[in-house]
Amino acid sequence: MNIFIEIFGQGVDLNILQMSCRGIAVFFIALVLIRISGRRSFGMRSPLDNIIVITLGAVLSRGIVGASPFLTVIITCFVIVLLHRFLGLLIVRHKRFSNLVEGNKILLFKDGLFIRKNINRALVGDEDIMQGIRETALTDNLDKIDKVYMERNGQISATRKELS
Repeated sequence: MNIFIEIFGQGVDLNILQMSCRGIAVFFIALVLIRISGRRSFGMRSPLDNIIVITLGAVLSRGIVGASPFLTVIITCFVIVLLHRFLGLLIVRHKRFSNLVEGNKILLFKDGLFIRKNINRALVGDEDIMQGIRETALTDNLDKIDKVYMERNGQISATRKELS
């Protein structure tokens, strides 16, 4: 036990070697936690997924600097990851729960017109919308655009008109 305390330290009075060893351990623990959490954590970028990234970072940092007991930090992070996974399963299986947690897409443009009420609700400007159109539809010609949405993850996407 003394060698463990010598390597990783105890409390907040850590030297550079102890904090570095904690940092290495936390890196690998975080890797395991993210693998347990699933690809969704960093792929979807929904509010739920952003919460896990921020929370894990905040809690794990306490373990590195010794602000909280190391084992308590790791167990807390494991509980957070399991909660994220559970909520992810609920989102997949229950549309109403999904809409409650992640919201719905917002229609910003249709039939050649911007929908100002929805644009104000989404808190985006015209240039934000045009950027989304250029990125997803690869054009800035609104005559070629059918609809523009703010997606649930905050991205702006556009669909092109069907060629007839």
